[in-house]
Amino acid sequence: MATMYDVPADDLIEALAADFEDRLDEPEWSEFTKSGVDRELPPEQEDFWATRAASLLRKVADRGPVGVERLATEYGGGKNGSNRYQVAPDKRADGSRNMIRTILQQLEEEDLVETAEGEGRRITAEGQSLLDDTAGDVLEDLDRPELERYA
Repeated sequence: MATMYDVPADDLIEALAADFEDRLDEPEWSEFTKSGVDRELPPEQEDFWATRAASLLRKVADRGPVGVERLATEYGGGKNGSNRYQVAPDKRADGSRNMIRTILQQLEEEDLVETAEGEGRRITAEGQSLLDDTAGDVLEDLDRPELERYA
């Protein structure tokens, strides 16, 4: 049986996002919200919400139990430090905590993630099963000779 570590992350996230398109409802405010302080515009991807949810589920499974604060740090980036008169180095900026928290709450409603008191969020057995089943499907569809040994 394939696990989430046996397939490339981008292929797994893409397959999970296709599943989350129907399962998760994108809030109306999400199309106007930036995904972090370091961004200039909101995301332009059509399936951004589902893709971010799939990515979050994978990160919680890999690094869990994990809190919103650490996830915001991972989804952050560099904010330009220059202004008109002097040039300063980039400063670290976190990702949108509200977006991450809302997606995690939706994943909790789907029983894929649970809250561990004082530790953060961790994946449930149902969430791990979804990841492993999706990884198995992705592995079957991949046409990459270096992954033949996992099939």
